[in-house]
Amino acid sequence: MSGLFVSFEGIDGAGKSTHIERLAEALRSQGHVVTLTREPGGTPLAEQLRALVLTEKMDALTEALLVFAARRDHLQTVIEPALARGETVLCDRYTDASYAYQGGGRGVDLEVLATLERWVQAIPASARLRQPDLTFWFDLAPEQAAARLAGARAPDKFEAEPVAFFRRVAQGYARRAAQDPQRFARLDAAQTRDAVWAELLGVVRRKGWLA
Repeated sequence: MSGLFVSFEGIDGAGKSTHIERLAEALRSQGHVVTLTREPGGTPLAEQLRALVLTEKMDALTEALLVFAARRDHLQTVIEPALARGETVLCDRYTDASYAYQGGGRGVDLEVLATLERWVQAIPASARLRQPDLTFWFDLAPEQAAARLAGARAPDKFEAEPVAFFRRVAQGYARRAAQDPQRFARLDAAQTRDAVWAELLGVVRRKGWLA
């Protein structure tokens, strides 16, 4: 039995973390076994790589390579085994974030990212790549995201970037969504928390994953 794979994407401050926890609770209440995870991270090794990516100075390609190395370990150790058990995997960011942050934000060549994607996400004995069944894109203007984050916590390397960086990241997400509209569900993250939740819940219910 193959499980379900759902990713949550968006710039920092868009509200992903709140809603991924809420969806996990809703799915569990209706009998789903849920694996809740994140990228970069999700395994001991990937969390160590995450710490490097978020704190250390490095060039853009090094950053992308570390993110994909973490993703490979995450896929092999957590995501693929959970899906094979028939579980629902909810992941806070996945490969779309690499195209948005390292591609859009940092300017890494998109063909390089596509090559890494093919290497890292190939499903054994299949011509397919491991992609989410559904991706929620929390679309929020960078200026609004920055206002939400102001004073909330000490910023990491990415959160400390200027608004212009996040405009490029948002454009990177928009490009990915345009390339795969059937997978993406855009959520207007400028709405109230309850309004965003209602929109998200409607998508999940139309998929038949929640009663």
